[in-house]
Amino acid sequence: MSDNALAIELFEGLPPRYDVLAEVLSFGQNRRWRRELVKRLAPHHPAALLDVATGTAGVAIALASATDARITGVDVSDAMLERGRERVRSAGLAGRISLEQGRAEALSYAAESFEAVSFTYLLRYVADPGATLAELARVVRPGGHMASLDFYLPPNPLFRALWWAYTRLVLPAAGWLLGGRAWWDVGRFLGPNIEGHYRAWPLARIVDAWEAAGMVDVGWRVMSLGGGLVMWGTKRDA
Repeated sequence: MSDNALAIELFEGLPPRYDVLAEVLSFGQNRRWRRELVKRLAPHHPAALLDVATGTAGVAIALASATDARITGVDVSDAMLERGRERVRSAGLAGRISLEQGRAEALSYAAESFEAVSFTYLLRYVADPGATLAELARVVRPGGHMASLDFYLPPNPLFRALWWAYTRLVLPAAGWLLGGRAWWDVGRFLGPNIEGHYRAWPLARIVDAWEAAGMVDVGWRVMSLGGGLVMWGTKRDA
């Protein structure tokens, strides 16, 4: 099964209650991490912004609330996009946010099409994170900005042990109780997936990949005792 196919299958049954359950199962940290990502892009006042792995458009809506940008959201999952369109319409943002199916590894947009790019929970689901970062950076204009958020591994051994217990025991059980089989599957998948990703792609390697893609002034913030990671950078001037 391809990495994209895995993501589509894994998230196919989640959209109806995704937004509420994502907050509950992350103890509200998903929203906090999202605010940090928005804070890294909004001050630059982008006019055209691409949100990749947009899911149900939570980040796109948050960015639209904080900027005047016209936003294009891209995701591989039709089910997530349909839920996202409902949320965009409910927020009265259909005139500013458009959602399209697409793959982060092969974007359909011309080079330097956007002044900013955001992406969330993405690199763990692609075969080549370095190549995907290069593709994302390709559509950013020189001097433009890129920011991301994802789960992370707590560096502190005590917090790492608590994180392991939470992701292996609490998360699957809570997912089953609150959201049924689909959330049980996600709960069992996430812990090993996160660990495997950072074993192959530690933070230093990810930073190197951002820089190899043409990003400078790459920064990051580890959040929530190490459970989340927000990154940002600026596209090198031509």
